[in-house]
Amino acid sequence: MDLYIIRHAWAGQYGDPAWPNDSDRPLTDEGRARFAEMSKKLMECGVGPRLIATSPMVRCVQTAQVLAKAVGGGAEVVQREELLPGGDPEGLFVWTAKQARHHDEIAWVGHAPDVGLLAAAVLGLGEGWLHFSKGAVAAIRFDDSLRSGRGELRWLVTAKVLGC
Repeated sequence: MDLYIIRHAWAGQYGDPAWPNDSDRPLTDEGRARFAEMSKKLMECGVGPRLIATSPMVRCVQTAQVLAKAVGGGAEVVQREELLPGGDPEGLFVWTAKQARHHDEIAWVGHAPDVGLLAAAVLGLGEGWLHFSKGAVAAIRFDDSLRSGRGELRWLVTAKVLGC
């Protein structure tokens, strides 16, 4: 199974009075367009998760929707509380392992620093952390079931690396 861990794309400025509730802060138009271009390039390289789990915060849901549109027909976006900042990684692993019985590719869309901590956990890096720029995507492969420490990092890309 391939797991894609994604930090949400470029959103409005934190603390902007237009968004007094940070969970409502949306992607910027540029952020949406840039992640759409990035998603298109990833799809051309064979990335195609049909199940996309996302934090319920608006900027993550919008990022997941951009990815789902790039994947095309039948990609499902599911909001998961475990992907909220400070969420429940073990619960997310259990849910994802169950889903992996029916999906070869699954994506998680979340927030920094949590996505970096989640990536480190599935790679077996203990208390380690990987840096995710906004919109960054990591591909992690599991030969058997999704379990903490059993993943293999295939790649980690940013918009700049893809020329977006």
